[in-house]
Amino acid sequence: IAKEVAKLLEMKAQLGDEGKPKFVLKTPKGTRDYSPKQMAIRERVFSAIITCFKRHGAEVIDTPVFELKETLTGKYGEDSKLIYDLKDQGGELLSLRYDLTVPFARYLAMNKITNIKRYHIAKVYRRDNPAMTRGRYREFYQCDFDIAGQFDPMIPDAECLKIVHEILSELQLGDFLIKVNDRRILDGMFAVCGVPDSKFRTICSSVDKLDKMPWEDVRSEMVAEKELSPEAADRIGEYVRLHGGLELIEQLLQDPKLSQNKLAKEGLGDMKLLFEYLTLFGITGKVRRCWGQEEPRAPQLRVLMGFCVPQICFDLSLARGLDYYTGVIFEAVLVQQENNHVEEPVGSVGSVAGGGRYDGLVGMFDPKGRKVPCVGVSIGIERIFSIMEQKVEASAEKIRTTETQVLVASAQKKLLEERLKLISELWDAGIKAEMLYKKNPKLLNQLQYCEDTGIPLVAIVGEQELKDGVVKLRVVATREEV
Repeated sequence: IAKEVAKLLEMKAQLGDEGKPKFVLKTPKGTRDYSPKQMAIRERVFSAIITCFKRHGAEVIDTPVFELKETLTGKYGEDSKLIYDLKDQGGELLSLRYDLTVPFARYLAMNKITNIKRYHIAKVYRRDNPAMTRGRYREFYQCDFDIAGQFDPMIPDAECLKIVHEILSELQLGDFLIKVNDRRILDGMFAVCGVPDSKFRTICSSVDKLDKMPWEDVRSEMVAEKELSPEAADRIGEYVRLHGGLELIEQLLQDPKLSQNKLAKEGLGDMKLLFEYLTLFGITGKVRRCWGQEEPRAPQLRVLMGFCVPQICFDLSLARGLDYYTGVIFEAVLVQQENNHVEEPVGSVGSVAGGGRYDGLVGMFDPKGRKVPCVGVSIGIERIFSIMEQKVEASAEKIRTTETQVLVASAQKKLLEERLKLISELWDAGIKAEMLYKKNPKLLNQLQYCEDTGIPLVAIVGEQELKDGVVKLRVVATREEV
């Protein structure tokens, strides 16, 4: 008996107080809560982005947060392992959406839509290794803008890049660089460098790591892990280090190997057209101030060292890992400037927007294989939020978390009824108003509440005001009264 009692007591101790199971108060890994202050910053960012999308004539749609598993399977290349699968519920195998692009393609095919310009802002889910400090989560928002339909080449593509430029300029996040490439140029380059067809996608995902790893490491991954011949890897290395603008496109159109490849030639022709349109939009020529000594070759370094660099750059190392891209691909990165006061390492903050052309995705869902050409951009909203939050912290700017315009206050006791009548009148008139939930609050406490929350006006009712049939309106900041 003593043994059994000891066992039971041990179990009770494990359960904690009064037999209640102990549990940890935390959000799941890779997720976070947002305080009112953080939400105020987020709403400001969303508002700027939505205004831009609407300015460009986009409609808004919404789709379910989970899709049939088969809808998502095989659309993301090596990233497919990051999809969250749900337990079988009622005979359907479901997964949480990984992005907003595949659900959009499914929506187009299902509703037989061949022409739409839409935006969609919603949460997506990735079973990734989260790096919360760098804005990488398992649950996060995406802001997508897409143009679907058969149009003349590169006009919608140029508009997508213009939108990225507008949003990043509007949010004033600092200097940025938009890197542009084309899947056809990449595939053509792989072909002329001697990469077997079966290895295109896997080599592509290696090239995609060039923004995070030096060329030597990427080369050894291609050769050692992916069994590419060292000669082919070296030939790729000659191309993927090239960056520039129209002059580089012209140069590659004359390249003896690339110009013989049909895919690469098509891609370069479209890239030339794209840069001509971007020049008309006035965004390729925008350059930053100069400082620094000898000009390095890599555009990120040129930007960091302060050389005059266009904000848009044709970059042959840009690969973007997603399998569904078929043409133009692009990515925007923020670049930190050298700070004269702080000895901090200068570097790229990482991608804050990305996208490209995906002409085959809708056809994958259409029973008759009908294709709907699409091009789109996704704004990396979480990373932008992280940066905006840091900026607000650094500037000690006071963020208002409510939009209340006026506090209804009383100067004496026993005026609760009068306050309730007045606040009701204000609400009915569409005015944002608050009052303290006390029968007889002190006037000083009411004024202090306005100071703390940033409410600009106080409507004061007192016995004298009631006799005169007026309300005293006080400006909190200047204390003037009317």
